[in-house]
Amino acid sequence: MGSWRRLLFFGGASLRGCGGACVPLGGGRVLIWGRQFSGAESETLKQRRTQIMSRGLPKQKPIDGVKQVIVVASGKGGVGKSTTAVNLALALSANDSVSQIHTVLQSHKSPSKAVGLLDVDVYGPSIPKMMNLKGDPELSQSNLMRPLLNYGIACMSMGFLIEETAPIVWRGLMVMSAIEKLLRQVDWGQLDYLVVDMPPGTGDVQLSVSQNIPISGAVIISTPQDIALMDARKGAEMFRKVHVPVLGLVQNMSVFQCPKCKHKTHIFGADGARRLARTLDLDILGDIPLHLNIREASDTGQPIVFSQPESDEARAYLRIATEVVRRLPPPPE
Repeated sequence: MGSWRRLLFFGGASLRGCGGACVPLGGGRVLIWGRQFSGAESETLKQRRTQIMSRGLPKQKPIDGVKQVIVVASGKGGVGKSTTAVNLALALSANDSVSQIHTVLQSHKSPSKAVGLLDVDVYGPSIPKMMNLKGDPELSQSNLMRPLLNYGIACMSMGFLIEETAPIVWRGLMVMSAIEKLLRQVDWGQLDYLVVDMPPGTGDVQLSVSQNIPISGAVIISTPQDIALMDARKGAEMFRKVHVPVLGLVQNMSVFQCPKCKHKTHIFGADGARRLARTLDLDILGDIPLHLNIREASDTGQPIVFSQPESDEARAYLRIATEVVRRLPPPPE
């Protein structure tokens, strides 16, 4: 029996005068420590525990040339996270007015803000199709991958490095290696914002990104449905645990309006994300309707903010971009 087991299990013997209690368990006894710590002692222990745990964490290092990183996440797949990330990036690139977006994007002029889009959903990359991009990234003189460019947005994704129909059948270590390359071996140039499309869930990829680079804020995407909100809450709480500011929630697929009779139906429920935001003391950044145009624009590789910038759907993404920028901390000098 190891020394730590001898400290916990006593085969029928009792420990007296120790301030604890012995509870029978499987023929032995487990020592339950009953000492009460004062407030000062408890706080000291918390600080000490935090110091010990932080020793094994990687040191955060900014991505060269990137001023601010915004992660778009969800606890659950299928809630429109990638669609939101793409249209948010486009809205951020011309974050003044709908008319400016129309002028900048349609005329292929330089956007007012330099924005990049990083797809770290290794198993299910969506950005290549949504941004209508194909091809292998070129290498710079310093042997870094150059992002592919469309609609004024610099994009990088695992989808550029594998065949479109090839599944990625990797264990965790290979995934982490790929994430490290996507974070550190891309020549982004100079960016005002890098929007990161995270995979669903709260696993290794989310932790790796959060612990390796400084993140200005997280945007949580959810539908109003209870089953999606359960996981969205976990996503928000995860970012809080790793000290990433949560900028707010986006309520996606909030309402469906019949194109013929204009009747509105809350297919996934009404205002579920708003109730969750109040519970978590967070803001709602905006509502995105469930609309055929958004789906068709994404499938054809012409995001709604680019292809129909004057539509109500594009205006919803623009308002969300404005709310995101308002809540970001000042960029580092």
